Amino acid sequence: MKKKNTRLNIPCIYGLDGIHGQTYTLNATLFPQSIAMAATRNADLVKQAAKVTAMELRASGVRWNFAPVLDCGRQPLWSRFPETYGEDVLIGKTLGMAAIAGYEEDSLKNITSVASCMKHYLGYSASRTGKDRTPIYMPDIEMREYYLPQFREAVKGGATTLMVNSGEINGTPVHASKYLLTDVLRKELGFEGVVVSDWEDIERLHTRHMVAKTPRDAVAMAVNAGIDMSMVPNDFSFYDLLIEAVKAGEVPMVRIDEAVRRILLLKMKVGLFDNAYPEPAAAANFGKPEYQTIALDAAHQAMTLLKNKGNILPLAKNKKILVAGPAAQTISGLNGCWSYTWQGKEEQWYPLDSKTILQAIADKSSLGNVNTVTLKGFENTANYDVAKLTAAAADADVIVLCLGENAYAESPGNTRDLALPDNQVKLAEAAAATGKPVILVLTEGRPRLITGIEPKMTAILQAYWSGKKTAEAIADVLFGDYNPDGKLPYSYPRSMGEMVLYDRKPTEDIREIFNADMNMSGYDPLYPFGWGLSYTTFDYSDIQLSTNTLKGDGTLTVTVTVKKLRQQSRQTNH
Repeated sequence: MKKKNTRLNIPCIYGLDGIHGQTYTLNATLFPQSIAMAATRNADLVKQAAKVTAMELRASGVRWNFAPVLDCGRQPLWSRFPETYGEDVLIGKTLGMAAIAGYEEDSLKNITSVASCMKHYLGYSASRTGKDRTPIYMPDIEMREYYLPQFREAVKGGATTLMVNSGEINGTPVHASKYLLTDVLRKELGFEGVVVSDWEDIERLHTRHMVAKTPRDAVAMAVNAGIDMSMVPNDFSFYDLLIEAVKAGEVPMVRIDEAVRRILLLKMKVGLFDNAYPEPAAAANFGKPEYQTIALDAAHQAMTLLKNKGNILPLAKNKKILVAGPAAQTISGLNGCWSYTWQGKEEQWYPLDSKTILQAIADKSSLGNVNTVTLKGFENTANYDVAKLTAAAADADVIVLCLGENAYAESPGNTRDLALPDNQVKLAEAAAATGKPVILVLTEGRPRLITGIEPKMTAILQAYWSGKKTAEAIADVLFGDYNPDGKLPYSYPRSMGEMVLYDRKPTEDIREIFNADMNMSGYDPLYPFGWGLSYTTFDYSDIQLSTNTLKGDGTLTVTVTVKKLRQQSRQTNH
């Protein structure tokens, strides 16, 4: 079906940011953010979630998903850190490809598929200051070791489209970099799909980067560099300015033909020339009950137990529990960015059956054994009332303290410091001062510094922003109905002053005062990459390597014997 009031009967293509599930659609299924999915280390689960997202996007009439984010999360200050798969390149490549397969593998004309968009090419997450859309300075060797491999893998895997980094690298805005967009992307990697700008970023070559003298210069610069499509919300001058630039000989017609060919091919691949409107058959794939099972499975597998002193966890269900902290009665703070709205903070749009941590704990605990000193809202001052917490703790066996971050996306999530807000730190100190065991539950998009309070916490559960079923997964882990198995996808920093990552150089490890005092203590996170406790104790032995020498693209096989020693049961007394 084609609209007859357009000159060439060419249909529109709609794209949305379904980063962790279909957003902007009521009652769509929200899965854990990518940083939490990375904690699962489960590519099959990532693919399942992507497949559900594709079906719900398609049911909404959308055939293009602006995901996955392939930026390597090596700067935890960055406000888009939760959209990454963490600091490891292999995990990023593997899970990124799993997501792309989930979106695309059924053939793009199929009502279970959408076109994917690998983003943000290239190095967007490596901001020097950690602020969104700010400069990056990166030697070529770092680019090729940490930031390019994920895109190379995605291109080889057939990803359909690509979105460009909004910032600049080594002084050149990526939207104006012919080296990155043509020489590396097209000629070296062999990408043949559509390159789309990020939000307003062509006109920003003139208004913000100030490398283009006029708006028309900005258009010519971007198109000649390799941009095929402009994403812009309000100012539609791109069209007229591009025509002017072609007529003035500033953009060759062959470049226009090339971009138009790619865009038309994309529209043909997703079936828009067969039917340009939402497909009735696709609507049947929206909101199936089994999607919630996948969401819960994903949230379960993301839960990462960082500390469990004295095996305080799992809790017996007859324990008297005081639930405290600003995250106890939030929904948005369990889901994060791109959750029904861009920022994800507007709780009126969340499904009515969404549970808070307080509700999920109360559902599992013996009747009358759960008390709270919390109200809804991170900004509600009642949630930071130290006197109330201290008084209420007198009748509790244990305090479950829920701290972290409310939802944010992109620049509104910029921060100058990873430290938890002072009011949350004071609450944690007051909880510890009661003498009752404190179980710290963190719901956060990036690792907020807890070094000062960590020794005072009896147990710590990193719950990330794990989507619709975050609260249920937390409660299941706290009471032992699910054995935690998540592994940190990043090195949890000890301080802002020094952040050495796990795949460090030997010289980053070396610390010395004088030569004789040299030690290898440079990697000193609060919790290391890959950390994650279990309620089961294992013994590892007989570790063997298939070879002691590894060259080039060679394969190394590691074998190990794993023996299960014991599994904790629920405690009745502590």
